[in-house]
Amino acid sequence: MMRTLYRKFILSFALAACPCFYLSAQDVTGIWKGYFITESGEYYKLEFQVLQKGESGTTGVSYSYLDVRFYGKATMTGNFIKNSAAFRIREIKTVEVKSTMGGSTCIMNYNLSYSRSGKEEFLEGSYLGKFENRYNASATGSWGDCGGGKVFLRKVTTSDFYVEPFLKNKIKPKTIIINEPPPVKKDTALSKPVTKPVTNPVTKPPVNPPVVKKNNNPNPDKPPVTKPIIKPANPDAVKKGTAKKDMSVNPANKPVPKVVIPAPEVIKKRSNELVKIFTVSEEEITVKLYDNGEIDGDTISVYLDNKLVLSSKRLSGSPLIVKIKMDEDNSEHELTMVAENLGSIPPNTSLMVVEAGEQRFDVRITSTEQKNAVVRFKYKKRTLPLPSP
Repeated sequence: MMRTLYRKFILSFALAACPCFYLSAQDVTGIWKGYFITESGEYYKLEFQVLQKGESGTTGVSYSYLDVRFYGKATMTGNFIKNSAAFRIREIKTVEVKSTMGGSTCIMNYNLSYSRSGKEEFLEGSYLGKFENRYNASATGSWGDCGGGKVFLRKVTTSDFYVEPFLKNKIKPKTIIINEPPPVKKDTALSKPVTKPVTNPVTKPPVNPPVVKKNNNPNPDKPPVTKPIIKPANPDAVKKGTAKKDMSVNPANKPVPKVVIPAPEVIKKRSNELVKIFTVSEEEITVKLYDNGEIDGDTISVYLDNKLVLSSKRLSGSPLIVKIKMDEDNSEHELTMVAENLGSIPPNTSLMVVEAGEQRFDVRITSTEQKNAVVRFKYKKRTLPLPSP
């Protein structure tokens, strides 16, 4: 009886200790990406690069940006209270700022909570800002003077910026899939050195006697008469069928027709919903696709102008990448996302990030087994330079 009670006590103690052990096993070291929303509703991208030191101490840098109008980088310090999953970290000072908006810069104090769903890790909470005096730290204001707002971050393995040296050996980025042909393998048979035959230096090769042309001229005192080749004055006078056209030259005024690829069955049979039209001014565009939410096995195929560029690829925290080239003669492209399965949590959802020089867009994509998601790209050459920071 006592042994049974003892076993129940040990089991109860172990079960009660599990949540605490789970929290204490967490580490906030890594890259966290997401956004913050100000009280006025402005949406800023946000990235943390954090190193956890010891039991609770943390240090790192933050990146915040609002398209081409604002970019800032700041150093941070804080702590992670594992038992309560509370993560508090504040910016010390800005080290890089580029802004076309004018006004003062703000530094942030973040009050966040750590959570986990499956393999996904999140930081959510709020922030307060205060005005920064970059020349006199003691003259800065109080937290809240520069407003506040909400924060949402997700732990990832890749950065949109330079990865800090303190994280170089702490993260393992996954393989990125790009729609470029694989490198051509060298033919080992052709790469072998060619062995030249060795000739006997004593034996000379035979010398062929010179070829003497036979003179058919009956009168050797007079030189042979050759008929001159007379070209017609009008090239069009050449009889039809006697000359071949040179197809290698394309007239300057005649554009090369664009090859149209017929839509595959999976695009014909499903409805195709236009999600977004992006207007870009750069000739090279990079499209990144992530799983939007918990990584649950969502698999997609991607078609560029009806041509398959990614086939049955699984979405994750590391991007699937499609590169698109555009110019004035090739000014429109269409990208179609096809759900191959819906994962364990339907529907199939992804986050698309579009990078075109200094332009950056993102959009949430949803596709099902009945509906494909379509985005279009339009090229518009920039006529005026962007304002200098």
